Amino acid sequence: MSSNELNGLRILVVDDSKTIRRTAETLLTKEGCQVFTAIDGFDALSKIADHQPDLIFVDIMMPRLDGYETCSLIKHNKMFKQTPVIMLSSKDGLFDRARGRIVGSEQYLTKPFTKDELLGAISNQITSTEM
Repeated sequence: MSSNELNGLRILVVDDSKTIRRTAETLLTKEGCQVFTAIDGFDALSKIADHQPDLIFVDIMMPRLDGYETCSLIKHNKMFKQTPVIMLSSKDGLFDRARGRIVGSEQYLTKPFTKDELLGAISNQITSTEM
């Protein structure tokens, strides 16, 4: 995947872990993406409205509003229901993957992720939705 494919892509990373947010932001910014971060689901909802991201990464385990609830709210909004959501989790369980699909997420990525996994997940969504 070339940097040109990602250039200018607006990506929101929602995670209560500062390390995960910073890692994703650093990797994606180097690829030419415009990256926004949010610390939880409530923070994410306001950032989505402000920045209208092309793709959203959402951690499952967060305080206040978890990833499943956040994804469900995004997918029930007319303006953002087509926006791909990729769930992030430190657990690689079948139940978590299934629950993510039920609330509308397009993909599931296990933390910690590598640069290739992160870029591969974005590439899958770009090619499947033709942004």
